[in-house]
Amino acid sequence: MNRLKFIVLLTLAGWGVFSLSGCRMVQTGKSQQAEQSMTGPKQAYFPQRDSVPYSSPAGNETKDKLQYTFPTPYQPVRLATHQITQGKREEGRSVRNVVLMIGDGMGLSQISAAWVANRGALNFDHFTHTGFSRTTAANRLITDSGAAGTAMATGQKTLYHSVGVDTLGNRLPSLATLAARKGLSTAVVVTCGLTDATPAAFCSGNADRSREEDIALGYLDCGVDFIFGGGRVQFTQRADGRNLLDEMAARGYQVATSWEATQPVTSGKLIAIFQEGQIPLAAQRGDLFRKASMKAISLLSRNPRGFFAMLEGSRIDDCGHQNDIPLLVNEVADFDQTIGEVLQWASNDGHTLVIVLADHETGGLTLLGGDLKTGFIQGHFSTKDHSGILVPVFAFGPGADNFTGVYENTAIFTKIAQLLELD
Repeated sequence: MNRLKFIVLLTLAGWGVFSLSGCRMVQTGKSQQAEQSMTGPKQAYFPQRDSVPYSSPAGNETKDKLQYTFPTPYQPVRLATHQITQGKREEGRSVRNVVLMIGDGMGLSQISAAWVANRGALNFDHFTHTGFSRTTAANRLITDSGAAGTAMATGQKTLYHSVGVDTLGNRLPSLATLAARKGLSTAVVVTCGLTDATPAAFCSGNADRSREEDIALGYLDCGVDFIFGGGRVQFTQRADGRNLLDEMAARGYQVATSWEATQPVTSGKLIAIFQEGQIPLAAQRGDLFRKASMKAISLLSRNPRGFFAMLEGSRIDDCGHQNDIPLLVNEVADFDQTIGEVLQWASNDGHTLVIVLADHETGGLTLLGGDLKTGFIQGHFSTKDHSGILVPVFAFGPGADNFTGVYENTAIFTKIAQLLELD
């Protein structure tokens, strides 16, 4: 009898554990679904809905998302010693141009993983000054890209899931807007849809970042000179029947839907929007982000008054949400190679400040092991969402010394506005 009671108790306990576990799984699933619905349009396009079908990068035939050997290591660019400034605003080295590069979801672990994968060398190593940024939203510890992008673009904290507006929903002028008012040239280059959170923070605004068609309307009056990204459907297949690309052309923009149409442009305003959804992942898009970034700098640098450019490696975040180390490493590697080309240009120019940072960390990545000789890495993710840790800030060029220390993400706006003397 006692044995029977024991068996019954074990059975009930087992069902209890199963039920509790099941409830926990259901609750987790709901919270993840809710969180994903709040993280906005990027998730809607990842990656099976891209125009280019998903495929694992070379060297990951096992499709193991937690380990990877990077098959194509690259050499970081070489900068001559005399070209590297120590970040002080010396006479003849004033800040005329600012390039703000955002690795969406890119924390120290993501950078470290790419460093091991590339055999212990990255273009990140060239930065002369480093700091840390806190990423909290106005109403949440764990931010989303909308609130984080708004803080950096406008200098004000806003509500989770809002973009380009204050906590009351009022539009805020961004660094791009203020730079244009001063007569500087401006650019926004991203690998996501243009109505996604980060580009929207610099070019538009809405209390709800999921209102993508409303956000697209903001581009009509944003005044940014060079706009590059995806998300064409929000401009041309709209519920109101309008074709915003035609309207932008009527306002003086050249409209390009391919690199072949973008490359010959030598002057004037341009919107290059290549995909219905996001720009494909690094394995499919190749060096497109690098080419678009350098095309923007080439065009903007013709303005003797200077320029402001925001360049985002948007899809690092997607790979963190997917907990996929192989895809993540390839995205960070592409971002780092773009950094290398930008740093080479900036070091030769002498008046350009380059800032690289993240809006937040995604995935809670931990690097568990690897091999610097072979480029093998192994890691673990603690979440499929964002985490609330500090993110690194890297700076190079005149004014770089302003970016050391620990500060709120709103200070990015304040520091850049002061260096460019924006009103």
